[in-house]
Amino acid sequence: MTSTTAIHAGHVIGFDGVSHRHIEDGVVAYEGDTITWVGPHSAWRPDPDCTEIEAPGRLVTPGLINLHAHIGGSPLDKSYIEDVGRREFGMSGLYEMLPARSGAQDEEGTRACLDFSSVELVMSGTTTVFSMDPMPEYNMARAAEIGLRMYLAPTFRSGRWYTSDGRQVLYDWDEQAGLDGLARAIEFIERHDGAHDGLIRGMLCPMQIDTCTEDLFRRACDAARDLGVPIQTHASQSVVEFHEMMRRHGRTPVEWLLDIGFLGPRGPMAIVGHGIFPNSHSWINQIGNDIEILGDAGATVAHAPWVFARRGIALESFADYLSADVNMSIGTDTAPQSMLEAMRWAAVLGKVTGRNAERSTAAEVFTAATLGGAAALGRDDLGRIAPGAKADLLVWDTGGTWMAPFRDPLKNLVYSAREEDLRKVVINGRTVMDERSIPGVDVAELGVRLQASGERLWDRIPQADWAEREIDELSPRSLARWGD
Repeated sequence: MTSTTAIHAGHVIGFDGVSHRHIEDGVVAYEGDTITWVGPHSAWRPDPDCTEIEAPGRLVTPGLINLHAHIGGSPLDKSYIEDVGRREFGMSGLYEMLPARSGAQDEEGTRACLDFSSVELVMSGTTTVFSMDPMPEYNMARAAEIGLRMYLAPTFRSGRWYTSDGRQVLYDWDEQAGLDGLARAIEFIERHDGAHDGLIRGMLCPMQIDTCTEDLFRRACDAARDLGVPIQTHASQSVVEFHEMMRRHGRTPVEWLLDIGFLGPRGPMAIVGHGIFPNSHSWINQIGNDIEILGDAGATVAHAPWVFARRGIALESFADYLSADVNMSIGTDTAPQSMLEAMRWAAVLGKVTGRNAERSTAAEVFTAATLGGAAALGRDDLGRIAPGAKADLLVWDTGGTWMAPFRDPLKNLVYSAREEDLRKVVINGRTVMDERSIPGVDVAELGVRLQASGERLWDRIPQADWAEREIDELSPRSLARWGD
């Protein structure tokens, strides 16, 4: 028989059935993988066999839902992707930097990224992650070992982009490869969905709107409806892509997704990865109503602010999407894979682009990172601390260097907290990290493996780059070496 565990904390972010609420001197109780009670300590009546954990200087929040991650490669973005951009590609790194990195990355490097990423995600507060996955079976086993809740999507597409001159984007098409990839993704979901006590779930991911044909998209949408799983694609993620879709179809990316049934009342649970370039964006400046289309369609945008901010690009604006009833969620996309950083950038850039300090608030981005992600996945048992919800909990130290003095939990968390303030992580009722330690994980060893993978990748960059450039030419160093 499973006993009850109760955390008695100075502060708890509970859910009252409508929204998050701040409970001072609160209790969260869970039995097995499910929360059984939340409320003020004064109203708590424990069972005789209850294990009570006293945490007076701690804040308990629901786990964070990271709805857009590339965990098989993102750690290798570090010191490679920053401070570079080509105006011909609208500052996007998609068409030059990422193909070179992907082409130079070996299988052991991918394993090193997957192992490192699972730990990085847990240690920074992600309890549920959507991963566009190059090695789903390997990653599934690793995530289950650590205890991370994952939505896995073996990606597929009808073609690939490339550049041969650094000035134009070209496409190489193989429709059968896309159909074969969809078949493999469906088979993976049918075989593994719900594995490891429900921690592993499937999702479909036609990789990019401009690399998948209409037929492949329609088949993927039909499969998502039949399987009852969400579907996510990258769309409105670059100026190049926007104009390419206009050239092909005379429609914006969002309009085209509506036309083919990806968006709309009869569509699947649709998630638009990024959605940062609607027609109204200042870099596009075209007549239309893309944001309203997304809201009317009940779509979710998986917003990953940092990947664009480092290139001088921002969503315009987070608050405007909310006002249009778009379900906003948060993702990391790149390194660092920290939802704290993602929430902070979403809030601050929302204020900058909206020119209003009172919009894109801490509460709004925290809601996106919890309830928004849960709604996108069709899960009313995630992203909240409420009876019947899964016991995915984060316990934060409120008295450390970054959080003190502590008054408003969400403002302190979004604008001031650091990963080191996160002391305990519970996923599905299992304590997977306690006082910054994950059982069986040697973080230093993971770093050594990742460093070796990076060094191999950097040496092979010329073999994968269209211009055969060395790493220091493709991504110049910030400082000249001593003596040069």
